[in-house]
Amino acid sequence: MSRYREWDLSCKVYVGNLGSSASKHEIESAFSKYGPLRNVWVARNPPGFAFVEFEDPRDAEDAVRGLDGTRCCGTRVRVEMSNGRSRRGGGGRRGPSRYSRSVSIIY
Repeated sequence: MSRYREWDLSCKVYVGNLGSSASKHEIESAFSKYGPLRNVWVARNPPGFAFVEFEDPRDAEDAVRGLDGTRCCGTRVRVEMSNGRSRRGGGGRRGPSRYSRSVSIIY
C-alpha cells in the first residue's frame, strides 16, 4: 500500500471530524457503497481524520455528495475531495513578516 500522500488526488477523499475510535472497517463499509476502494488510511496520532482512495474519480465525487454531513463511526463527518495540502501548521503565513516591511524615512 502506498503512502496516502502519493494517492491519485482525483480519487482521494478527506474524511474529517472522526472520533478517536474510528475504525478502518467502518470507513471501508460506508465508502465502498459508492465504488471500489484502493486504499483507506485512518489517522491515529492525532486521531480524527482519514483518507479514502477510490479506483474511479466519479465514485469519489459521489461519496463526497452522499456522505458529507452523515454519521459514520459515531460522529457526523465532514467529507470532501482532498486538496493534497497538509493540514498541519507551517507555511501559509498571512501578510508580510515583520522583517520584510520596507521603512521610509522622510527628512
